[in-house]
Amino acid sequence: MAEVTHARVDAWCWAVRLFATRSAAGAACRAGHVRVNGERAKPATMVVPGDEVHVRGGERERIVVVQRTIVKRVGAPVAVTCYLDRSPAPVPREQAVVAGVRDRGAGRP
Repeated sequence: MAEVTHARVDAWCWAVRLFATRSAAGAACRAGHVRVNGERAKPATMVVPGDEVHVRGGERERIVVVQRTIVKRVGAPVAVTCYLDRSPAPVPREQAVVAGVRDRGAGRP
């Protein structure tokens, strides 16, 4: 495991398994879905231990605090030691909005 003092936010998010691919992490940064310490992050933004990273994806927002910076992808048990997860609990499925419930044949012909 390569431990360094700072790392690119896209590489770090991929290495700790917040994204499946580094390309997806970079695309999320460019789209404005990743923030570091409250500011919009470009893919090359550097993160150091103590930084707070907000990742918005789909219906969920993840808030993590960087504990260790790594640049190589590691297994899930090791990855969770690299950040402190402060994300709000996900909405239970029972409370999620159900869309498109109607009787058969009640829609357009």
